[in-house]
Amino acid sequence: MSGPGGVTFVSPESATWRVQLDRAMWVAGVRGLMLQALHPRAMRGVWQRSDFRDDPTGRLIRTADFVATMTYGSAAEVAELGARVRMIHSRLRFVDPETGRTHRVDEPDLLLWVHCAEVVSYLEVTVRAGLRLERGDADAYFAEQRDTAAQVGLDPADVPGSVAEMRSYLARMRPSLRATPEARAAIRFLLWPALPDRLRWLNPAKPLWWPVGALGYYALPRFARRMLGVLPEVPGVEGATTLGLTGVRAVLERTPNRWYNYLFDEATVLRAERARERLEALGYEFPTRRGLRDPRDWRRAGLVTEG
Repeated sequence: MSGPGGVTFVSPESATWRVQLDRAMWVAGVRGLMLQALHPRAMRGVWQRSDFRDDPTGRLIRTADFVATMTYGSAAEVAELGARVRMIHSRLRFVDPETGRTHRVDEPDLLLWVHCAEVVSYLEVTVRAGLRLERGDADAYFAEQRDTAAQVGLDPADVPGSVAEMRSYLARMRPSLRATPEARAAIRFLLWPALPDRLRWLNPAKPLWWPVGALGYYALPRFARRMLGVLPEVPGVEGATTLGLTGVRAVLERTPNRWYNYLFDEATVLRAERARERLEALGYEFPTRRGLRDPRDWRRAGLVTEG
């Protein structure tokens, strides 16, 4: 899977572009991190070997850069980032206090859980927020994401490549998921994260983050929220969450690019500009403003996780 002439990792006509360039991805990324936290061993690896507690916002921004690169990065950019991620992971070890065993961060089952929790969150949240997909796009998206999984060291053949395969994988994983104290603490960090130094000027507007974090939490499947118990369950929460996701997406869609780009690392923005130049040279045209789609159709793609 590659873009035209290999100038982008994924083709602009792909399901990946439709999902991962949607501005509801900010909430989807938060939801993905929260879902990942329910795997006890994966969460302990993050807790012991990541700077997550010191800079949770930074981790989200780095995740955004990874997603951006694996969407429209050049072949060289993707290869460089993939190699760097694999090298970092290969050096990291952590201890499971329940067993006393030392584990590698890049054990295939851990990498697979992290990948699946991310991509299922990206798909479900963007569609629930109003992104309209055609029949078969959800299957195509998971199939395309096998190439991304390969960049972190997974065998694509082991990665769910359709909605049915993803549902089966999540069902198998569910009995092993639980909310550890580290998981609940991680969720609280994501609900009210510390801002990195370059965004400290946004501290007065920090309360605006709360809806993003809360929507990420309430967009989790019900079983996950029951395990975590971090925020209260209230009547009508499912409908309110859908409306909230639609509203946040609408606000972000109407945010001018020059302001929206402040949310990203400078390197991410530059990579997007280079990709746009390469594609325009091939005859692609990009609208300056994207129209909103009917949010009532979010169920058409079908949710992958179940209550």
